[in-house]
Amino acid sequence: MSDLRTRFLKTSRWFVLLFAALFLFRIISGYASADSGISQNPDQDFFSNIGNLRKNYASEKFQIQGNNATGSAFNSNQKFEKTATIKSKSPEFETDEKLIKQKTKSFNGVIQYEQNLGRKGNREIHLLIGITPDAFDSFYNEIQQIGKLSAKEITKVDKTTEYRELNAKKTSIEKALNSLNELKTKAGQLSDFVALNDKILEIEQKLQELGVELGNFAAENEFCTVRISLYEGATERKITLLSRIKVSLEWTIKYFALIVTGIFAASLSIFLLLLIADKLKILNALINKNG
Repeated sequence: MSDLRTRFLKTSRWFVLLFAALFLFRIISGYASADSGISQNPDQDFFSNIGNLRKNYASEKFQIQGNNATGSAFNSNQKFEKTATIKSKSPEFETDEKLIKQKTKSFNGVIQYEQNLGRKGNREIHLLIGITPDAFDSFYNEIQQIGKLSAKEITKVDKTTEYRELNAKKTSIEKALNSLNELKTKAGQLSDFVALNDKILEIEQKLQELGVELGNFAAENEFCTVRISLYEGATERKITLLSRIKVSLEWTIKYFALIVTGIFAASLSIFLLLLIADKLKILNALINKNG
């Protein structure tokens, strides 16, 4: 009787250890998956992977003090590119999408790029919006109130030097074009005129391309850029310790029962096989005896 009790206690101890090991494994794996989980915003750098997006430039006047004796100052324009990036998540995706577009309209903004992705339940929309510099800060602050904000950033890049270089390049090309047009008035061979005309057309094309670039700096096109990414889905809630214990217990009981059932089934199968083998030995012995 004591041997049977000792075996029962040893066996029970192993099953308790197995249950505890499964429970600890589930608790630890739950914390690990939460810490290293994938962000709920899959496209973290959506706009940087898209080329040929509209560039918006703005300007502001500042004073430069002169070096002469009077110390007079004169105004100059600083050209800059200002970009805000906002990423949010919303359980009310359609409502918040409409609200963003309403806000854009109320601030006289221009949607310059729009991309819709995903199916219902997992949708996302990416908008590139041009906003006038004087309305930029107000629009930026109000858009952050839509949905659950997950990331925001503002960058400002000075473009004054680039603007001046483009103007200088334009002046140089215009001078070259005027010189070539003057050559057309002089006498020469037909082949020379054909080559000259091709050169003039090439320079005129460069001048047009340069005009497009400079057009982005024009006063009527002065905007700051707001890049908005809105993702559909419920906002994240912190999982409590009691919830983790409940889930871990349910998982442990389920798989513990499966393992115990498997062990019992395997043991029963082995017992039956041994029993059958033993019966076969007795049967063979009787056959050999009668033979």
